[in-house]
Amino acid sequence: MTLTPDRTRQWDLDWVLVGAVAALMALGLLMVGSSSVAISEKYFGHATHFLGRQAMAMGLGLVAAWVIVHVPLSVWRQQRGKLFLLGLGLLILVLVFGREVNGAKRWLPLGVMNFQVSEYVKLAVVVFMAGYLARHGQAVREQYEAVIRLMLPFGAMAVLLLMEPDFGSTFVIAVIITGMLLIAGAPWRYFVITVVPIAALLVFMIITSPYRMARVSNFLDPWADPFGQGYQLTQALIALGRGEWLGVGMGESVQKLLYLPDAHTDFLFAIFAEEYGLVGVLALIGLYALILIRCFRIGRRANQAFGTEATQTHFGGLIAYGVGIWVALQAMINIGVNLGLFPTKGLTLPLMSYGGSSVLMIMVALALVIRVDMETRQALKQAGVHAEPRSTDPADSKGGEHG
Repeated sequence: MTLTPDRTRQWDLDWVLVGAVAALMALGLLMVGSSSVAISEKYFGHATHFLGRQAMAMGLGLVAAWVIVHVPLSVWRQQRGKLFLLGLGLLILVLVFGREVNGAKRWLPLGVMNFQVSEYVKLAVVVFMAGYLARHGQAVREQYEAVIRLMLPFGAMAVLLLMEPDFGSTFVIAVIITGMLLIAGAPWRYFVITVVPIAALLVFMIITSPYRMARVSNFLDPWADPFGQGYQLTQALIALGRGEWLGVGMGESVQKLLYLPDAHTDFLFAIFAEEYGLVGVLALIGLYALILIRCFRIGRRANQAFGTEATQTHFGGLIAYGVGIWVALQAMINIGVNLGLFPTKGLTLPLMSYGGSSVLMIMVALALVIRVDMETRQALKQAGVHAEPRSTDPADSKGGEHG
């Protein structure tokens, strides 16, 4: 279904999703500005260096989102294989020409910004999986071989990611794949052949590396070495404790004054908790939960509008599910790291932490979800079908058209 741009302008939008995304973007700019004051002054001589770059990334993201909203889903479905191959090519490229930071090669220098390839790969995985499941959904539900075929391309991708190394993104991608398989109706036993092998490989790489093993053991008891391996986490926990119920006030954080490393990137959540307290933290978690709920609602409506036989809407529905899993899971892991529940993963807090690649690609992904919602609404209007889904079970889709 290809619709012209002039008609797309007449479509309704999910304003709840748009509002939640806009609120996170505004909070993100506010917190990057607040948390990066000291480090910006130290290295660049003025307090707004990182704030300006984050604003530029969000501006690019808005332009990209506007373009994505006007690209029909059929284009994404037709080009899904090329998008995936581009991701593999970029992963190889970053290993050869990438910029190394703290022993990891994850960024391609592009002049105006360093692009983290794994952020693009997450989007490519969601689109590729949506296309594969929309086309082979019946086989995935009934045939073991249909899932095994996915092991070669995704196995190669996992190996390339682990060579950077990027454990966090590898885990996120594995969970996205598994979640989309289960939503498409694949049996639960496929969890064993998707997540377990990657988890086993991660464990092997951790126990065979003294440095990685030290990071894992120190997160379990950071106070055992509070001025060494446990320093970052102990400073984050101090920030969380200072926030108490209502926080110390906007811009009043002490830990951002070069006490907490990576205060504007991986540990921005700790500074947010210090300034806004438990009440602010609950509100922030609520925004991420709202995005997850709206993405799943859009996915369910697209999948059930005309059943799984309507390949185009089913493809879009699976994209919405995949993006929802991606954003919510990455937020959960980042928050867990700040709370000392998980070892450091190097994953940003979506739309909040400083990082142009993450902000840009998540905005593109959410714009794609909005496109899914727009095409689903238009298709339902043309068919004279009410816009609400008939069931709460995302896997309970039958063929045929509802009148």
